[in-house]
Amino acid sequence: MTTTDSLFRDRLKIIQKKKGYRFSIDAAILAHHIRLRATDIAVDLGTGCGVIPLILSLQTPSAHIYGIEIQKDLAELASGNVRLNHMEGRITIVHGDMKDFKSYLTPGTVDVVFSNPPYRKVLSGRINPEAERAVARHEINACLSDVVSVAGGLLKRSGRLVVIYPAERVIDLVLHMRASRLEPKRLRLIHPKQYSGAIRAIAEGVKYGNPGLNVDPPIIIYKPEGGYTDEVKNMVTVHGFRGSGFRGSGLERKA
Repeated sequence: MTTTDSLFRDRLKIIQKKKGYRFSIDAAILAHHIRLRATDIAVDLGTGCGVIPLILSLQTPSAHIYGIEIQKDLAELASGNVRLNHMEGRITIVHGDMKDFKSYLTPGTVDVVFSNPPYRKVLSGRINPEAERAVARHEINACLSDVVSVAGGLLKRSGRLVVIYPAERVIDLVLHMRASRLEPKRLRLIHPKQYSGAIRAIAEGVKYGNPGLNVDPPIIIYKPEGGYTDEVKNMVTVHGFRGSGFRGSGLERKA
């Protein structure tokens, strides 16, 4: 069974499964931190139902975006969403393993890579019995080093990688980025509430970039009295997510 959710006041429609993988507010936060230019080629590693490429294509229609998805059902769903929104000329969905990218993309030709990669190591925590959610959240088919090394292979000089990842694994992320010649240039921590610890981070790296990290002001998700802060409310509204079909907040414990 599926649901059809409307974004951007019905300018986008997204079909996603009622059970199984569903996008969350993590997608809205990640989309907010990706900037595409008119001639950019971009790649989404692990595109799911294709929600972020669809949003970015609506905002920058002349860019071309590839969504890579290893799970067949999700790749078919993403392809269907591209057709539903008449974006066949702007978005290409590839059903395949990101580690085999050389079979469908030319190394060193991509301007921007972005990803909401699996967060959890295979042996950490309970693995969700729903296969789609398990693969999306645990390093079953791809681990962090795979995501970052594939990005390093795809990106041209000065190309950018933008990811959202657990704050507790930021050191792992930075080490893998540098190992793939992607210099960390920007970091922003995400906190559920003002006085709580960070549980997510947005990180951006530049291929062959010069050393020097900018740490931006934190994102606070919820106000003390409840509800989103003005900044997050703006992200949700600007990227069309208000009233859409989130599974949870994206900031709850994932399993």
